[in-house]
Amino acid sequence: MNRIWKSLTAAAAIWIAVFSWSMTAQAEEERIESGIYVNDINLSGMTVSEAKKAVQDYVDSFGDTQIILHATQEETIETTASALGLKWGNQEIIDEAAGLGKDGNIVQCYKALKDLEYANKVYEVEFDFDKNTIRTLVEEEGAQYSVEAVDAVLTRVDGAFQITEGQEGIVVDASASADAVYDYLVSNWNGTACDVDLVVTVQEPRGNAEDLSKVTDVLGTFTTSYTTSGSSRSANVANGCNLINGCTLYPGEEFSTYAVVSPFTSDNGYYMAGSYLNGQVVDSLGGGICQVSTTLYNAVLRAELEVVERYNHSMIVTYVDPSADAAIAESSGKDFKFVNNTEYPIYIEGIATPEKQITFTIYGVETRESNREVIYESVVLERTVPEEEVIFADPGQPLGYCSVQSAHVGCKAQLWKVVKVDGVEVSRDQVNSSTYNKSPRSATVGVATADPEAYNAIMAAIGTNSIDQVKAVAGSYKAAADAAAAQAAADAAAAQAAADAAAQAQAAAQTPPPAP
Repeated sequence: MNRIWKSLTAAAAIWIAVFSWSMTAQAEEERIESGIYVNDINLSGMTVSEAKKAVQDYVDSFGDTQIILHATQEETIETTASALGLKWGNQEIIDEAAGLGKDGNIVQCYKALKDLEYANKVYEVEFDFDKNTIRTLVEEEGAQYSVEAVDAVLTRVDGAFQITEGQEGIVVDASASADAVYDYLVSNWNGTACDVDLVVTVQEPRGNAEDLSKVTDVLGTFTTSYTTSGSSRSANVANGCNLINGCTLYPGEEFSTYAVVSPFTSDNGYYMAGSYLNGQVVDSLGGGICQVSTTLYNAVLRAELEVVERYNHSMIVTYVDPSADAAIAESSGKDFKFVNNTEYPIYIEGIATPEKQITFTIYGVETRESNREVIYESVVLERTVPEEEVIFADPGQPLGYCSVQSAHVGCKAQLWKVVKVDGVEVSRDQVNSSTYNKSPRSATVGVATADPEAYNAIMAAIGTNSIDQVKAVAGSYKAAADAAAAQAAADAAAAQAAADAAAQAQAAAQTPPPAP
């Protein structure tokens, strides 16, 4: 009984001592017990804020440590721990250290304090890094070491193919590299200089000489004429053809006509020429480019490649049958796209001749039977002929100006693919359906004049709603204006000649006779 009483008395004494100490410590900022360390840092007697600062300074001291990231053995990114977002990862150990000998029940606190008398308590710092910072650095610095693979390509010179072998590429995977660098640093880094490998993907080029040497067969070809086009439209057609010429497509690869021939700017070789807009023919940069996409469309159909996007024009065109056209337009997002659905590469040859003929020929490996024939038939379902005429009075143009646009017939049509074997039809499938808007014959007439009589005359002609009548009246005023301008120019030239003669005569009169 006495032994039990003595134990309780001792425990009570300890509790009283601890409680008294605790109350005293709370009166001031708590200090860490003796014998507590973080790595080699002695936290004995420090306050929590002092201990945190001491450990943070310790972590920061590793900020200048060099870390080298390797894209290859020779190509590296030299950086530092701080540049990779070095930070202290387990700051909670300070609160744990500060609570040692204070947190818990009396027995636990007593035991913790007794343990410190026999052995130090050592916490280990854990380094952490900012993964987003690592990724940003890899993206910015590693981009210089990423080299896209260059596919093998075909070129056609003087009717013969030439092959240029491809080149292997490497790409630094920024996301995977950031994960790899982060995982290494937080798991293995001991604060010393180190080397870490980035995640690099090797890209193999598509194609080789063996595959490309097989590309010799004509899969499809088509020609259209633009002999009636002016110089600007002709230049646009030839330019678009040249931009497409020489393209090599690998199996499964998609071709976007718009992506290849754009942008429609003067720097890219285009001129102002007529194009369709809201039922009118207006001048725009690249006008005529749709004849390029249309000619290519027909070559693609004959090669039996997979068409994935095609649009008809808003109004009928004259260089192919209805439903055999393919429009592209920047404003409306129209594009002509197709996929190389063969098992071999294909080559697109585009030729625009001085005789204003454009031809696209698609080369590849012919796998179709020689007795198989493909024909495309245009079927017109409905025609709508505009009967009215439209006349626009333009006060911004002088009297005598008259610009006439021809009427366009409205049309609904279909394109059908007909396959024959040994001359016998074996299938007939609809390829597309197209609707073309009608557009009336129209004229824009200048009405700007200071002569009320002339103004009334042209407005009266407009009131007849006859374009031919308007053309006649406008033509007479234009002829009169041209004659007046010619007479004025002649009078000015005569006056200038007379003035020149008078000046010469005056100069001669003022010149002294020669000495005898």
